[in-house]
Amino acid sequence: MPETARPQPPSAPAGPHAEGPVPSYGLPRVALWTAAAHAAECGRDSPYVLDPWAADFLHAARFGGGPPGDGPLQRLLPDWAVVRTRFFDEHLATASRSGCRQVVLLGAGLDTRAYRLHWPAGVHVFEIEAPAVLEFKDRVLDGTGPTCGRRSTVGVDPAGSWAEDLLAAGFDPRRPTAWLAETLLYHLQPDAVTSIVGAMTELSAPGSTFGAECVNAEAASTAFVAPFLEALSTTGIAWHWQLADPEGWWAEQGWEAEVADLFTLPYVIRRLSPYLPLLTEAAAKCAFLTTGTLTK
Repeated sequence: MPETARPQPPSAPAGPHAEGPVPSYGLPRVALWTAAAHAAECGRDSPYVLDPWAADFLHAARFGGGPPGDGPLQRLLPDWAVVRTRFFDEHLATASRSGCRQVVLLGAGLDTRAYRLHWPAGVHVFEIEAPAVLEFKDRVLDGTGPTCGRRSTVGVDPAGSWAEDLLAAGFDPRRPTAWLAETLLYHLQPDAVTSIVGAMTELSAPGSTFGAECVNAEAASTAFVAPFLEALSTTGIAWHWQLADPEGWWAEQGWEAEVADLFTLPYVIRRLSPYLPLLTEAAAKCAFLTTGTLTK
């Protein structure tokens, strides 16, 4: 597994912070929920994702909550977050070994891939995220050195215009790039997604790749997903951007995309097998883990 080893830090405190408000650090709830899943994963004998800073983030943020509600999708989400992270870890590792020496994390949140993955020599990781989030993360990381050749932060709203800031940070549009928008896009309005992907495409050299989780428009109204979306709306979060045909949509943007057949992956089967009685065909395809390559 492409990760560095580091002793697990103390767990985040439980108790009074479990259902409290999100701290005033500008931290996205989704980033905190993912950190909670990663922190729990560190306690397993053979973790799929070893993110030893996740519990530190939760502790510093005084956060111990999770997604709202208690339906079947909410129960599955922590394991899904781990599976999703593992999938994109492997995608980025493959892309970087195949010549993408630039990696751009769009909406990086509390992502620690620059620190925990084994990168080939010379990889430059760029993290695009709101300044307050990056400042919080760097404070918790406290001078930890990255495992990539270089890490650069781009402190700007990832849902806005960031191309000039990325270029100013040292990004070279002549070099192949691996882009990752793990959970960013489906929380945005469709026009914003089109703008972001357009910038990504314009800055990409031949050989570039992307990875993104996309929400299945045909599953959003199912009995498995709809109660979660209703509960999620109480937090001010929504899944605005949904696709019925991800391969077709990405092709229109200049990318040859592929949706992963997750249940051909042994680690997915092992982790999600307890949930199989809950997973109708529609439920099992409520989100697409999508990767692709530039076609222009």
